[in-house]
Amino acid sequence: MEPSNDVALDIIITNVVAVFRTRCHLNLRTIALEGVNVIYKPEYGKVLMKLRKPRITASIWSSGKIICTGATSEDEAKQGARRLARTLQKLGFKVRFSEFKVVNVLAVCSMPFAIRLIDFTKNNRPIASYEPELHPAATYRIKTLKATVQVFSTGSLTITGPNVQAVATAVEHIYPMLLECQKPLRK
Repeated sequence: MEPSNDVALDIIITNVVAVFRTRCHLNLRTIALEGVNVIYKPEYGKVLMKLRKPRITASIWSSGKIICTGATSEDEAKQGARRLARTLQKLGFKVRFSEFKVVNVLAVCSMPFAIRLIDFTKNNRPIASYEPELHPAATYRIKTLKATVQVFSTGSLTITGPNVQAVATAVEHIYPMLLECQKPLRK
């Protein structure tokens, strides 16, 4: 972006998905019977456990793999994962917190203008795709960042990426292209 038309955009992180391992086998029945805020899903071979602070939901498998969803930052996801490991330790399992990794970040951002999606797709043809019969947004994939941006005609963006930095970089990357395709203001 050029310094002359520098605009501050609010990127709101709505969901962070993280994975970690406990390095021990977990008895799901014990967790279901003795744990708090637990839903046992035997047909899927997992237990869902919810924490109130930070507000996350964890899918726990007997192998010791745990997926945490619902956090609004990477730090909150790590804090929630550590609290979950501590809860499992209190239930009597020899849990060791290891291999923590943020795997997906979902964020939303709103542009201060509306966008002509057909022009945007024509200008960025191999990377951008727009099928109005299937979905109201144009999809723009950035392979180098492993990020995907859904662009709506209202100027709203939904961004998914492997981490918060990739999401912020994706918005910076796509902003000049969106600026070219902005709808003129009605008088």
